[in-house]
Amino acid sequence: MRITSARAWWVRIPIEASRQHKSDFGQLTTFDAAILRIETDDGLVGWGEGKNAAGSAGTYAALVHMLNHEVAPRLIGRDPADIAQIWEMLYNGVRHEKAAAAGHAMPELSRRGISVAAISAVDIALWDILGKSLGQPVWRLLGGRKADRLPAYASGGWAPADRIGEQLQSYIDAGGFRSVKMRVGAMDGAPHVSAARVRAARAALGPEVQLMVDAHGTYTVADAKRFAHMVADCDLTWFEEPVIADDKAGMAEVRAAGPVPIAAGESEATRFAFRDLAVLKAVDVFQPDPAFCGGITEAMRIGALASAFNLRLSPHLWAGAPCFFAGLHVCAASPASFVIEYSLGANPMIHDLVEDDVSVSDGLIAIPDRPGLGFTIAESFLEAHAHGA
Repeated sequence: MRITSARAWWVRIPIEASRQHKSDFGQLTTFDAAILRIETDDGLVGWGEGKNAAGSAGTYAALVHMLNHEVAPRLIGRDPADIAQIWEMLYNGVRHEKAAAAGHAMPELSRRGISVAAISAVDIALWDILGKSLGQPVWRLLGGRKADRLPAYASGGWAPADRIGEQLQSYIDAGGFRSVKMRVGAMDGAPHVSAARVRAARAALGPEVQLMVDAHGTYTVADAKRFAHMVADCDLTWFEEPVIADDKAGMAEVRAAGPVPIAAGESEATRFAFRDLAVLKAVDVFQPDPAFCGGITEAMRIGALASAFNLRLSPHLWAGAPCFFAGLHVCAASPASFVIEYSLGANPMIHDLVEDDVSVSDGLIAIPDRPGLGFTIAESFLEAHAHGA
């Protein structure tokens, strides 16, 4: 079996006005991603996704161009089952043969950003092909699944203090969620405004619902500590991205200053960055994004690091279908996983891009049983919203 073609598109899907929300990213009017299609000489097709921006915001012309004009030619003729070797070939570039022989990485200078986003898209698609070629779901190839359904948390929460409880309760009513996440930080201005929203949420939900908060890395270290002190009695499950990802020492300072667990990682690429988070004692929960961190292969390595450092894994899955399904398989197979992010904002990149139902019932989401990643792309919908590069 050999790869015969690889083609990526910038897929931009409008979000209906009534479902748009405003956060520190601004008013989000579209959901964007780079979607990759890889085909083999026996007709198997694998789908991948690469991201270069958090959430659904961002432009993808550069990433799609890189996939189509730099990465794709290097894949033609390769055995798609050589997943780890292709990963290392793309990561190490012209020195990949030397790196393989020496037994250690010798990456290109462009070893982060869109380079790893492109590797992520390829890796996800190759796992999809491998599963389909063997007639097995990807989680079985990763070592088996811990359960056929796993807990999910509702991810959203932008409403002001007088409506945040109602908004989060609507999530619980919709899917029976036992845990919810709300946004805080720069979207509110001063830390006390976010703290008031969190206190209002806790008062409305009661003590039994797990409550997470996400600042999208928009606080300074000082303001993150101030905010954490203000909500110290709200029993938060985690405080996500309190400061920018580039300030790992600052994140460690926030973690050491109080009792609230810290979660981070959606802005990190490769196991090496997560190793640094662990060694610096900066986080309690790793949140790699499969479409940015290096794909399924790297997410599983990151999960192994989490287990080795007695931390936990909850991937960032505010994403399109290939990334989201990749996260389901990683969580099913990783001993360190414990909860799955489920977007309660408008997400046509999951719900409209595939023909499958992606829903949560009684707070649990099913792990696919079908070969590969377990979804079917709605190709006519993709074509209607795809832009080449």
